[in-house]
Amino acid sequence: MQFPANLFIVSSPSGAGKSSLIAALIKQYSAVHPMTVSVSHTTRAMRPGEVNGVHYHFVSNEEFEQMIKRDAFFEWARVFDHYYGTSRENIFKFLEKGTDVFLDIDWQGARQIRKLFPEARSVFILPPSLEELERRLRNRAQDSDEVIRGRMKKAVSEMVHYSEYDYVIVNDVFENSLEKLHSIVLAEQQKLSCQEIISSETLKKLLDESAA
Repeated sequence: MQFPANLFIVSSPSGAGKSSLIAALIKQYSAVHPMTVSVSHTTRAMRPGEVNGVHYHFVSNEEFEQMIKRDAFFEWARVFDHYYGTSRENIFKFLEKGTDVFLDIDWQGARQIRKLFPEARSVFILPPSLEELERRLRNRAQDSDEVIRGRMKKAVSEMVHYSEYDYVIVNDVFENSLEKLHSIVLAEQQKLSCQEIISSETLKKLLDESAA
């Protein structure tokens, strides 16, 4: 299935910066090329500063499990005793109107998406070191020491999956990482399948004139 836009999967261990990079990319460049992030459903508790429907759709376990039964999710997974899932409803709608969609999901969800939609491009964000990752988690001041230890242990098991992705960015200097992510988006926008849709009229005119 071809669209005039791309579906991007972005994954990383917690604290490596994927959500911040996606948010900065959309804020800085969406006026030039339409981009949006898919708002996932989750059963975890809302954190300070988060807004329902903006950061996540916060639902109960019962609601989430009912959605699973209805096959309402593009992908879903259970992580840290909480459900996370991507609703099918808006993704194709955005792609059809030429808006790139970013999925902020883990490697398990990425596997599900690639099976259902192999055209998706995937990016894995790595921290520059485990020490820096722990520092970032502690600076968020949102989790207990026990939770942070669990996230650090989980990070190692998540990072081994980087080789399943199309692109890898080591998020050392944020501005440099943002530039790299933007370059990936620009390159994918120029691929043949996109340009044959986006620039169809120009291509037709050029070929018609060359044949005249």
